[in-house]
Amino acid sequence: MDPTIHNYKKLEFKGRTIFSKMIVSEYQRFEKYFKENEACFMFIDDGSIALRTPDKILYFESGDGLLAKCGNYFFENNQPKELNGKVSIITAYFYPEVVIKLFEEDIFSSNYQSNYNATKIVVDQLLARFKENISFLLDNPDAVDETLLLTKLKEFLILLAKQDSAPNVIDFVASFFKPYEYDFKTIIEKNILSSLSLDEFAKLCGMSLATFKRKFTEYYRESPKKYIDSKKIEKAIQLLSNPENRVSDIAYDCGFETVKSFNRNFKSKTGISPTEYRVQNS
Repeated sequence: MDPTIHNYKKLEFKGRTIFSKMIVSEYQRFEKYFKENEACFMFIDDGSIALRTPDKILYFESGDGLLAKCGNYFFENNQPKELNGKVSIITAYFYPEVVIKLFEEDIFSSNYQSNYNATKIVVDQLLARFKENISFLLDNPDAVDETLLLTKLKEFLILLAKQDSAPNVIDFVASFFKPYEYDFKTIIEKNILSSLSLDEFAKLCGMSLATFKRKFTEYYRESPKKYIDSKKIEKAIQLLSNPENRVSDIAYDCGFETVKSFNRNFKSKTGISPTEYRVQNS
């Protein structure tokens, strides 16, 4: 289900959003909303959210910052047992063509590479003040012209570069458009207990569903669904050995969206329900 967007505001340069703010609610998981080859920085203004990258999940609370390269991500409710999430965010978008215009240099000649696709950034006093300034401009778009907009974007990139180990701001910005490459098996194993659908797995790997299924079968000699389901049940059996683990918690921890689907899959694999399995093996 797509999230609900409230109070959306944006500042554009030649048809491309440079800064935006919005409230996102009523979601469990949704694909990143920046769709081109741009990178972005998000201020978590209120609420909380999680970001699923190919190899880990990052958790963000109010006051945190997220720097994300161009790449494949999913935003998730960081309280999955709740019906929906809600978060207020302010975002800056970095397009390679716009960045080249700002610095008048060929950023693609840089060889600098950072070892992440997304990372949490400490929002210090300077960044916090910048966020408030951008929020004010978003509320008063008539006060903004192209010169001011681009000046603010360049200022922001310089501020962010000071928090990075890159040799200079050009190398820092160039790294946005060089996604870190993940091993296929790493992506699978790091997300094996998630509730990702096969289509979402494919998107996280940057593949079509057909290509994902074919590559998965080549690696694991089993279909994706059969392999992933078996690993989830294996983990569930381990967790059932601890009587303090509730069946409902085990279901969510093993990537099942409901207890009903967990019970159905467990019984399909073992012939008995999770509760019956626990009784028989206690």
